[in-house]
Amino acid sequence: MIPKCHQTWRAGRPLAAALSLLLVAGGLVGPERAAAQLFSDRPPPIPPRAVPEAPAGPAMNLAPPSGAAAGPMNLPAPITQPPVSAAPLAPPPAVAAVAAPGQPVLALSARFGKDLPAVNSGLVWRVYADKPDAAGAFKLIREERTPTPNIVLPPGSYVVHVGLGLVSAVRPVTLRQDNAREMFDLPAGGLRIEGKVGASKIPPNQIAFSIFKGSQFEVGDRAPLAQNVAAGEVLLVSEGTYYIISNYGDANSVVRSDIRIQAGKLTDVTVTHRAAVITLKLVGDKGGEALANTSWSVITPGGDVVKESIGAFPRVILAEGEYRAIAKNEGKVFERSFNVVNGVDGEVEVIAR
Repeated sequence: MIPKCHQTWRAGRPLAAALSLLLVAGGLVGPERAAAQLFSDRPPPIPPRAVPEAPAGPAMNLAPPSGAAAGPMNLPAPITQPPVSAAPLAPPPAVAAVAAPGQPVLALSARFGKDLPAVNSGLVWRVYADKPDAAGAFKLIREERTPTPNIVLPPGSYVVHVGLGLVSAVRPVTLRQDNAREMFDLPAGGLRIEGKVGASKIPPNQIAFSIFKGSQFEVGDRAPLAQNVAAGEVLLVSEGTYYIISNYGDANSVVRSDIRIQAGKLTDVTVTHRAAVITLKLVGDKGGEALANTSWSVITPGGDVVKESIGAFPRVILAEGEYRAIAKNEGKVFERSFNVVNGVDGEVEVIAR
């Protein structure tokens, strides 16, 4: 059985403006929700190769209008870069570069793709030496976090890397006596996920998501692109097909969903679980006090263990279906069969006799 999932698409603000809010408020926010932190201290991961085009659902166009831009450029493979420090709360104002005699200015900018608007927030630029040192590392010459930096450099060859969330690009650049301009294409789209049971929203601390490149139906094991993504958090990823693994609780309520991300747009996805929160109690009589120091096992009718715990009132989130609760206390074993109904939280008492 394929779990249910539906995607919601809301009219939104331009992605460039939304990225500015991410830096200021810690998340891309709409009127009703806020997103979590976008950047970390780790180097920006390099997304996997592009996947074949798939039909795309309607996504919110978050990019502001812009004029025509230069054509796309072919980028070489990414290089190793040093760790990325946390982004500042707001990008500093642009400062005009003052070049010494004989030193050209390298003007850098990025856009979401051909005929798409410029990226005006959230960028991390790094300029490296074009050849590794004796230790095999590329020396970092300059780092900038403004959208369109103007960097004064001596004539020579360099490697320029730019990152935006989980999307990055790299290119060799040769400077001569004249100033130079370089435009990078970053086909990034935003992804924001929430979970529901029936009509109720799942609290963010009870659900987490892992994001994988490609479709869940493709053959082969793949490492997750991002793990333990919180509900409401905004991820910037390369356009393409992805699948989400949604874990509600830590037992067996798991849903897999394929999605499509488009460059310059924010995709809001709602994953629907069919599950409920069950509290277990071992009592001497119906409605009595729960007995402490009880070991619990929840198993399927076929005998597969779903969840084990210890305590007087363990809570477990279970997918709808049939189960047996087995309680062990003071060397004695007691059990009871029960059903989980979608969206109906409840209490299961096991009588100790």
